Amino acid sequence: MKKRVAFYTLGCKLNFAETATIARSFENEGFDKVDFEEPADIYVINTCSVTENADKQFRQIVRKALKHNENAFIAAVGCYAQLKPEDLIAVDGVDLVLGAKEKFNITQYIDDLTKLNKGQIHSCDINEADFYVGSYSIGDRTRAFLKIQDGCDYKCTYCTIPMARGISRSDTIENILQNAKKISENNIKEIVLTGVNIGDYGKGEFGNKKHEHTFLELIQALDTVEGIERLRISSIEPNLLKDETIAFVAQSRSFVPHFHIPLQSGSNDILKKMKRRYLRELYEDRVAKIRELMPDACIGVDVIVGFPGETDEHFLETYHFLNQLDISYLHVFTYSERANTEAVEMEGVVPSEVRAKRSRMLRGLSAKKRHHFYEQQLGSTHQVLFESDNKDGFMHGFTENYVKVKTPFAPELVNTLQKVVLKKIDPDGIVTIDLVND
Repeated sequence: MKKRVAFYTLGCKLNFAETATIARSFENEGFDKVDFEEPADIYVINTCSVTENADKQFRQIVRKALKHNENAFIAAVGCYAQLKPEDLIAVDGVDLVLGAKEKFNITQYIDDLTKLNKGQIHSCDINEADFYVGSYSIGDRTRAFLKIQDGCDYKCTYCTIPMARGISRSDTIENILQNAKKISENNIKEIVLTGVNIGDYGKGEFGNKKHEHTFLELIQALDTVEGIERLRISSIEPNLLKDETIAFVAQSRSFVPHFHIPLQSGSNDILKKMKRRYLRELYEDRVAKIRELMPDACIGVDVIVGFPGETDEHFLETYHFLNQLDISYLHVFTYSERANTEAVEMEGVVPSEVRAKRSRMLRGLSAKKRHHFYEQQLGSTHQVLFESDNKDGFMHGFTENYVKVKTPFAPELVNTLQKVVLKKIDPDGIVTIDLVND
């Protein structure tokens, strides 16, 4: 009998790409990959340090795994495993915790799958994470996450990612193109580029600060890959989103008009305390440039509420700035304290109930922005890539500019690009369509 392995991923698209790569290493060793809800011999949990209540979430997932098989071998990898290995190994049932350097060699750390009386930690100093492992996910037939870069050299005062993932380093253009071709050979129509700080793409593998290539050169090369209908940029810092990149996306063959750009605060005072590398004026300029060249582009924004020292005035500055900005939706994060960051020592702690209230206000603004963006698109013709899930008789998909649509489920539409006209916004906030038959 082949041994069975199951995976659970917390956090970002980058984690999903890396989980898929780790899964392939198990399959190469003769394991059968099964769904996490099934009994397995080993469960691998890819953790996240950004997720709130990461510790509590991890415990719940371990308990869930042990319900499926009380004798299962439990391994933890990922950002939280690098930052807090002792916390994870202390959880009942956990046998192995691997840090940033060790996670891609997980099969070498498993001699057999016997439960251990005392779990083992194999974790490096993060300064030893001076290597690069390319990754991509092809679990979802319609879309793949392709890792192009890892680590971060920025020193934002609230962030633990540099401690969890190390310095900024990149894959070679040749490897990325090779992985993109492998993805296209699996009949996947869309690739999402992912990394920690992808606009910093091009830094050498071992901390060489010189850029061998630029992000622009990479996307120009990817635009030529046959078989990939769509390429999407996941998240890019405003100071690294250059005019030339915006101009290239506007006229490219396969890059879609969708940008996700972290802002974090609309107050310059707070941006300086966060040690962000731009002020709100530059952010405003980036949005204006996108709108000038791609009026129908979707623009998503990350914002953090409740950062230490954020007064009511600072928050309202952020709220009004976002309200007047021509953006499409927000991802709202409530600030939470992280050990070993500068922010945790700062004065002016914002009470949790105030953080929650500000978060609700911005989520309300996000719903309003998304609805307004969708309204502007009604009556227009777009290409939709349909997904495979059947939810209450409907299937869903996204236009190139990230409008979520639905239509009655039809198996022949799964993983196809279809021309549609956007009709109306349903009460659930999703747009109904008419298929266009050429």
